[in-house]
Amino acid sequence: MAAPIGGDLSGYDLVVESLIPGYASLARLGVALLAASPLAGRAGAQVLVAGCGTGAELVEALAQRPDWQLSAVDPSAAMLSAAQQRLGTAAAGLNWRQSTVEELDAEAGFDGALSVLVLQTLPDDGSKLAFLSALARCLRPGGQVVLVDLMRPALPLLEEQMAEAWLGFQRASELQAPRELLEPLTHGSHPVGLARLTALVNAAGFTDPARVFQALDYEGFLLQRSS
Repeated sequence: MAAPIGGDLSGYDLVVESLIPGYASLARLGVALLAASPLAGRAGAQVLVAGCGTGAELVEALAQRPDWQLSAVDPSAAMLSAAQQRLGTAAAGLNWRQSTVEELDAEAGFDGALSVLVLQTLPDDGSKLAFLSALARCLRPGGQVVLVDLMRPALPLLEEQMAEAWLGFQRASELQAPRELLEPLTHGSHPVGLARLTALVNAAGFTDPARVFQALDYEGFLLQRSS
């Protein structure tokens, strides 16, 4: 999830919950889906959390699957620090990397991965494909990714209504946040439609995306690396 590179991240998760319908349960759902997959469902599976942010998926993974061998990757030192503080003593058992997924030297070592609100931050100028290709390289054949992202509306005629509904959701959530925290979360996204996402994941080495979640324009998909 795009976020300030530095500064105070206190209240970050509450802000995101007020911005994104269903965010509070996304980590729980994502971990449950991955835990039911053929490879990551095995005891002691190696699981990558790409763009771990402040650690919501990590907390849930430790609760549901304490046997997993978790690797947490994020390019932001502030985010990694916030996640480590959040996990407390449990943080010592994880593999932490201040890096992008594209910079990882992992090659077909992970049984599954979680990627929540990361792809939307990348422009579709080759950056999205590079990220997805790196995810595919990190996975064993048959490994799955739970991908959650902001998408373009399937019906352009609903775009204005969906945007107004999103603003209404924020107002009803009584969203209040400093501008320096809110701005990176609401600007600079690069959503794509389902047809383009399908083309990108296929080119990266995944099968067609299977939709498993939707709340307004936020959608979740299961991707599986081709054998």
